[in-house]
Amino acid sequence: MSSREEVLGWLLDVQHPAKGDQDVVQLGMVENIELGEGRIKVTLGFPKRPDPLKNYLVGAVQACLYRHAPGGTEIEVDTVVKEPAKPAPKGIQFNLEGLREVRNIIGIASGKGGVGKSTVAVNLAVALARLGYRVGLADADVYGPSVPTMTGTEGIDIAMEGEDENSALFVPTEKYGVKWLSIGHLSPEGQALIWRGPMASTALKQIILQTVWGPLDFLLIDMPPGTGDIHISLIGDVPMTGAIIVTTPQTVALADVLRGVNMFRNPQVNKPILGLVENMAWFTPEAHPDEKYYIFGRDGGTQMAENLDIPFLGQIPLVQGIREGGDSGEPVALSDRPDGKAFMELARKVAEAV
Repeated sequence: MSSREEVLGWLLDVQHPAKGDQDVVQLGMVENIELGEGRIKVTLGFPKRPDPLKNYLVGAVQACLYRHAPGGTEIEVDTVVKEPAKPAPKGIQFNLEGLREVRNIIGIASGKGGVGKSTVAVNLAVALARLGYRVGLADADVYGPSVPTMTGTEGIDIAMEGEDENSALFVPTEKYGVKWLSIGHLSPEGQALIWRGPMASTALKQIILQTVWGPLDFLLIDMPPGTGDIHISLIGDVPMTGAIIVTTPQTVALADVLRGVNMFRNPQVNKPILGLVENMAWFTPEAHPDEKYYIFGRDGGTQMAENLDIPFLGQIPLVQGIREGGDSGEPVALSDRPDGKAFMELARKVAEAV
């Protein structure tokens, strides 16, 4: 019985007329050789694009085998569609392995900047941890990473697992019972991040997908404000459970809420909206906790949630303690004051929503 090496040697005689002096073996067209008692079967691979010389080559291979094989040998030549080889992967390879033990991934989003999205995200993370959940927060607000300041984690060195720069994983820092990782942890303090869309998208995916999060009940993603390519790319690659929209009661902010809601409801995105949070719902002087001043309008978020048919998760007041907690790195959700209790109530509603 002939050997595979013998058959390959015979096939060196079959040249592709359109490929110069190259034969079917050099061109990698021989996909398989099956040998049996008195039987030889050769399978040739052809690309999806029709090859006008396909029948010629099949016949040439058959003639070659009949010419070299012992008399009486059964000859069969088959063909398959051969996909072109994929190029070798380059650069960072993202995968979902780091999210394997994360139960819920929630994007904290806003239609515009300045509504306190990061403040809500940080305090919601701390409040969920106080309720006993395992929580992480990825600060994906690439152009204004404020989480290091709000959590008192500026200047820390983020550890890495693995030696290959293309496969090494970040290890988030832990404080207040929450795992934190921010773009701000990875860039020099005060340095502007001058990134175009694709660079920003890659950086955000690194923060989320190239990190050892471990077992988590909630991973919150503090997303950049607005809507655009970065958001769509991020949402497309990260398996989010849903999104929370943050707004203020004023009309100009509510108009941007509609754009944010429409982005998540777009058929190409199609992510559930877990609810809307109205931040800075009213101003309460610290010395007069029972007084409320609706300086940005009243109940705008409540009405917007009703109009858009999305759950309303609650109102967060504008009080001095929230600002002071953000500046000092001690989130107000750590306290049992009324402003801290507002975030605890928000956390309970979010847990119920998922």
